[in-house]
Amino acid sequence: MNDTLESLRHKIEGAHKLESVVRTMKALSAASISQYERAVLALENYHRTVQLGLLVCFRQVEQLPLMMKKQATKPESVTAIVFGAGQGLVGPFNDVIVNFLAAKLRELPGKKAAWAVGESIRTRLEDVGLSPEQLFVIPNSVHTIIPLVGEVLTHIERTLEARPATVFYLFHNRPVYGSGYQPESRAFIPLDEIWRQELAGLEWPSKNVPEAMGQVAPTLTALIREYLFSSLFKACAESLASENASRLAAMQRAEKNIQERSNNLSLAFHRLRQEAIDEELFDLIAGAEALEGH
Repeated sequence: MNDTLESLRHKIEGAHKLESVVRTMKALSAASISQYERAVLALENYHRTVQLGLLVCFRQVEQLPLMMKKQATKPESVTAIVFGAGQGLVGPFNDVIVNFLAAKLRELPGKKAAWAVGESIRTRLEDVGLSPEQLFVIPNSVHTIIPLVGEVLTHIERTLEARPATVFYLFHNRPVYGSGYQPESRAFIPLDEIWRQELAGLEWPSKNVPEAMGQVAPTLTALIREYLFSSLFKACAESLASENASRLAAMQRAEKNIQERSNNLSLAFHRLRQEAIDEELFDLIAGAEALEGH
């Protein structure tokens, strides 16, 4: 069906409006990336302080808390906590993390389960045979990450009370300078001996190594909760930064396509308009010649 001048004009106006929306989304994504990256950087010092506190406690502790007790050789179940996108228009963001998750879980023994953070990742998990047992709403700002982390930790504690042999893994995308983002996973609970040895390799920043006051066990338990809190917070913030980086890249591609489409529409509009002007001129010339012939 051939376009008319009026239909082309409407298409050009629609392309300009869509380009304006895309530019707004680009600006919002760029601003969001910045706030989540700053949150991750701000958390590093706190995370380091918690690690040093754990280092002190490990030198005095005798009995490990529940979240560090050694599991059976083959865990009863493996629960993957997966951070997806909170909104659409993120390109392959969810596909990347779910495909990575599916490949990793095939290597692990035990019954598999998933907890999804973000509504939009639910269907992708179902596609690989993992219907989420828990679904958490993705935060829309740095300030709303804290309630999410508290909610997830509460569900973890309840699960461990019912099924102590459950192993938890974190799966999320994290920003990578120059290449957008990449998927990452880590064993989360229980905190194994390898993790403890890594902490033991840290050095206290001064010659005077402190000791925990009073009973060590409660202090260790509190520090482990803070370590888990900061680890979850960091995973969520990195995922949100990656999500917005993916959306920014998608909007940049969309903006380029819209501009190309708008240019093509403008060329078609001017060509059709010129053809209409030429036809009118030809009609005038033909009419003038016909009058002269009389």
